[in-house]
Amino acid sequence: MCVESAGCEIEGCSSSDEVQTLSGSLSPGLKSNSDPHPYKTGQKFRAALLRCRSPVAAAGILSIGNVLNYMDRYTVAGVLLDIQQHFGVSDSGAGLLQTVFICSFMVAAPIFGYLGDRFNRKVILGCGIFFWSAVTLSSSFITKEYYWLFVLSRGLVGIGESSYSSISPTIIGDLFTNNTRTMMLSVFYFAIPLGSGLGYILGSSAKHAAGDWHWALRVSPVLGMTAGTLIFLFVPEPKRGSADQLGGRLKARTPWICDMRALAKNRSYVFSSLASAAVSFATGAFGMWIPLYLFRAQVVQKSVVPCDQEPCSIKDSLIFGVITCVTGFLGVIIGAAATRLCRLKTERADPLVCAVSMLGSAIFICLIFVAAKKSIVGAYICIFIGETLLFLNWAITADILMYVVIPTRRATAVALQSFTSHALGDAGSPYLIGLISDAIQQSYTESILWQFLSLGYALMLCPFVIVLGGMFFLATALFFLDDRDKAEKHNRLTATTPVQTWERRRREHAVLRCMCRQPATSFHTADSLCSHLRATASEDNAALGSLQASPQGPGQSTEVAGAW
Repeated sequence: MCVESAGCEIEGCSSSDEVQTLSGSLSPGLKSNSDPHPYKTGQKFRAALLRCRSPVAAAGILSIGNVLNYMDRYTVAGVLLDIQQHFGVSDSGAGLLQTVFICSFMVAAPIFGYLGDRFNRKVILGCGIFFWSAVTLSSSFITKEYYWLFVLSRGLVGIGESSYSSISPTIIGDLFTNNTRTMMLSVFYFAIPLGSGLGYILGSSAKHAAGDWHWALRVSPVLGMTAGTLIFLFVPEPKRGSADQLGGRLKARTPWICDMRALAKNRSYVFSSLASAAVSFATGAFGMWIPLYLFRAQVVQKSVVPCDQEPCSIKDSLIFGVITCVTGFLGVIIGAAATRLCRLKTERADPLVCAVSMLGSAIFICLIFVAAKKSIVGAYICIFIGETLLFLNWAITADILMYVVIPTRRATAVALQSFTSHALGDAGSPYLIGLISDAIQQSYTESILWQFLSLGYALMLCPFVIVLGGMFFLATALFFLDDRDKAEKHNRLTATTPVQTWERRRREHAVLRCMCRQPATSFHTADSLCSHLRATASEDNAALGSLQASPQGPGQSTEVAGAW
């Protein structure tokens, strides 16, 4: 078992150490099938499942689940105009849907991060995906008199999706390492723009096909439950830190307060989390309001008529969804390629690529509001370039976290970063934009022009927040190398702890003592063993004294000394 310490340092453990699971059983993590006869009666299905549990297949399934996660999140945005007409709510009331969702998401994230560092991660995220699927399906039957219940259901969906987003990246982090991990995380985080875009497309298409926007909320739950089943069957539960060649040597449970203290002192982690908050602020506001903003722009240009009854036009949601999917794909690919090339020039490539892309994105997002007054096509071009640059940093930011945070704190770090980015980002940005828009147009409520202009003025807040995020990434670059080296040094020290060496030596000496006391068939063999015992005894005692004098672990020293 792991040696418990009063300090915050992670103690070493042997490969046989056990990890507590949600079921109450004790498991050392992912085990290979040691059955020499896998095809005996009743074992064929189990053997087939074990063969399918490859790291690549697991990463693919987790990425599909992430697509469905974000697809469900933005299905509501795809039919937002119909929801406003159905429930009779204002811009600020409609923005409250996303705000409540994100608030529940961010509050639940640290809780799931704590659980993800200590219990079976696959069980937690699998149950989470079934939970949000069931709640989303139920919310499609809420009548127009109960808008508050519809808002509450979005909050419950946020809790379910929080479990998935907080834990699944850490499983991928424990299955791969280095450039392979960067590539797999790129695929995983490509699911964010892809799922967001598909959410608009699914919501609009389902509404158009059924003639009722409620059906937009009845498709993704079925897909979500299918993905949850695949996770339970084919995704393994790897040892924490196994990809870093530390599997079985890291303690699975560390004091939560020590984790939080260490993360607060990690400057790269803090600044990259603040930069992520800036990205979330912009993407949350844009994802909720841009389709409606472009629809109002076309009403002002008299190319479409205002929507007075359901169902409303789906064209803008479809176009924006397709653009989001394509720009997400390009952003992830360009980001991964740019980072790999820049690593040949500088070791600070990861945060620098993020900073440059953020600052470039702010320029084109500003141009959206200029172009939308005259040309919708020009506005879409600016959206395309701005989103591509903005999506460059999704996977890179996750990779920065993997570099500067030790494996046993990663789930907590991901959850805390998710909490920070949502709390300072998209938790309030949709509602804030709607509130500013309502405040500007309150004297011109009946004016179509002012409905368009007020929303545009409110959205102009986003480019300034994006520039601030770019500054935070530049600050991350200043401390990235130091924090990365500290994490690597900690991992190396943890992987070769003195307690492990002493425990192994104690067992060896016990065997040797027994052999020296027993009559040997060969006098030469017994003499060699006893000579070895005497030769290493003085060395071990000197090293043990050094360990007892070490300030790191008085609790360790006492336990080892007692064993000797």
